[in-house]
Amino acid sequence: MLTARDAGRAGGAVLGGAALFQLGLAAGAPWGAGAWGGGHPGRLPAGLRVASAVSSLVLGSVATIAASPELVDTKTRTRVLRGAAAYLAVGTVVNVVSRSPVERVWSPVNAVGALLLLRAAPQSES
Repeated sequence: MLTARDAGRAGGAVLGGAALFQLGLAAGAPWGAGAWGGGHPGRLPAGLRVASAVSSLVLGSVATIAASPELVDTKTRTRVLRGAAAYLAVGTVVNVVSRSPVERVWSPVNAVGALLLLRAAPQSES
């Protein structure tokens, strides 16, 4: 059985990978076909590069909280992980319907990440 702690570490790794992908996009990597609807193959325009930088910070922060339960109190951890799991679940659907075949690759990544974060989230907020 996958423990909540191991799920948090694995979920943190999934989100950490996504954070690095977004950081690469922000730095100008030519991976635009795999992000933000896939409408900008190659290097993203400046506005989306800024959005990728912000996304990288958010994903990295949640990854850290997921992998390190001692960093925040149980109530905060529960809310962050459940909120991130819901976000990833929505992302799964959005990526499935994307016109970009490259972007659709993110669907299973998001789904696995959502399940791991739900498993890692404490069962009560008390």
